[in-house]
Amino acid sequence: MNPENKKLLTPDTPDYPAALQRCSDNGRLLTVTAQGNLDVLDSTLLGFFCSVRSPGDAILKTYDLARTLRDTDATIIGGFQSPMEKECLDLLLRGTAPVVVCPARGLNRMRTPKNWQNPLSEGRMLILSFFNGNIHRPTATIAARRNAYIAALADRILIAHAEPGGKTETLCKDALAQGKPVFVLDSPDNAHLIELGIIPIPAEEVLDAIQGKVIYREDINTPTIDEWKDLS
Repeated sequence: MNPENKKLLTPDTPDYPAALQRCSDNGRLLTVTAQGNLDVLDSTLLGFFCSVRSPGDAILKTYDLARTLRDTDATIIGGFQSPMEKECLDLLLRGTAPVVVCPARGLNRMRTPKNWQNPLSEGRMLILSFFNGNIHRPTATIAARRNAYIAALADRILIAHAEPGGKTETLCKDALAQGKPVFVLDSPDNAHLIELGIIPIPAEEVLDAIQGKVIYREDINTPTIDEWKDLS
């Protein structure tokens, strides 16, 4: 697919990506619009989320995370809408890691940012919209639906920070209830998420999480670097 072209994909389209079969609306597969390389959906997808408001320690560790991931073959999928998500996307696009960006809007009349053009041409980026082309502005409702679709598509979920009582924390709870592996950056700012049973992991160990390897610490039943267990 030409990186400049936008393509409508229905469930009946011959090249409808298999990964999208994990994502439905009341049991019905989604019609999506894509721009870029659909093959990146064939990888293990790491769903990335961060609340709009993030405290200092979580912010610093999120920068470390982006620097860790940007020159790997990890495929990161997200909406990249909150301030820290946007910062991470900018760092990721300077590296070589594949990225899937899911805007909370349709792709009609959406201009491709200049710093997206090279990653699209290199075949390591996909822009994927779950929404009608006539939707030009994100709303809180559309963003929440978009995030739920991303969580369904992702093989594993990584939270940089979720504000207590916020929508990202609710998404975490829903993913845990569905048995999805959910990780959070190991930070005092994320203690409330760790209490929910989300697995804390240092930024430098995120690649092990993507591969399905975690380490359990007996006192809090969460990972350390001493002993591995496969989550797959």
